[in-house]
Amino acid sequence: MVKMFKLKNIISIKDFEREDIEYILDEASKLEDIAKSREICEELKGKILGLMFFEPSTRTRISFETAMKRLNGQCIGFTSSGSSSVSKGESIADTAKMFEGYSDALVIRHELEGVSKFISDIVDVPVINAGDGAGQHPTQTLLDLYTIKNEIGFIDNLKIALIGDLKFGRTVHSLSHALSLFNNVKIYLVSPPELRMPQEILHDLNKTNVEYEEVENIEDIIDDVNVLYVTRIQKERFGDIDDYLKIKGAYIINKNMLEGKDLIVMHPLPRIDEIDTDVDDTKYNKYFTQAANAVPVRMAILKTLIKNNPK
Repeated sequence: MVKMFKLKNIISIKDFEREDIEYILDEASKLEDIAKSREICEELKGKILGLMFFEPSTRTRISFETAMKRLNGQCIGFTSSGSSSVSKGESIADTAKMFEGYSDALVIRHELEGVSKFISDIVDVPVINAGDGAGQHPTQTLLDLYTIKNEIGFIDNLKIALIGDLKFGRTVHSLSHALSLFNNVKIYLVSPPELRMPQEILHDLNKTNVEYEEVENIEDIIDDVNVLYVTRIQKERFGDIDDYLKIKGAYIINKNMLEGKDLIVMHPLPRIDEIDTDVDDTKYNKYFTQAANAVPVRMAILKTLIKNNPK
């Protein structure tokens, strides 16, 4: 039986079924050689990707651009609201409709939750949410799962600690939802009380088979997990700088903590001080591999959506 990917847009990981995730991970594995320039591909020759980044981004934007170019497509777009006509007062809707005319798919990053969904409702080309406020970051989740599967060998039966800013961290929100689609997964939610996982996420997890436990100390769970998924405390999400400074550096992973442990360390990046650089040259470091995995995974997404939805 030939598997099909059913989604036209990638807005939220909540829209995915397990089969959709497995389809993208399988496609990504087939594109590894092209992603590493060992092979040439012309799958998206003549196609154009519109990059609408209202909020700054490094890895997400550049990896989407790399993914499109590896498939022989091209990119247009802007890197901040200030470099688009939104700064002149143009509505987001008008900007999106204009980009629709130029592009075969759109990638959206915006500081406000829901903007990608809004745009997907008014354009006919596929829309990919590249991060919306403290909401969702579904393509990051797909590359996270791809990394886990490649490095650990499985996602079912996984034990993972999500560490740091669980309140505002859109990567951990999306990843939690995705992991709930797999079997016998246990999630440890490690954060200071001020940055606990939002109740609505916990409410959703309560309706699934996933087991979770909220803890404050990494030491309590480090011997039990396959993955430490570390996130930074996001200064830009705090209204009061004093609140940020109180919990900045609450969790710092270093080489000594990891010695003798059977686990990997992941991080969506950028890293500030939550993983010591002495971890970089150890076997535990998979965060740079994770960043590189963005290319084959986003290649799989672009190839699938654009081929399935020709203009």
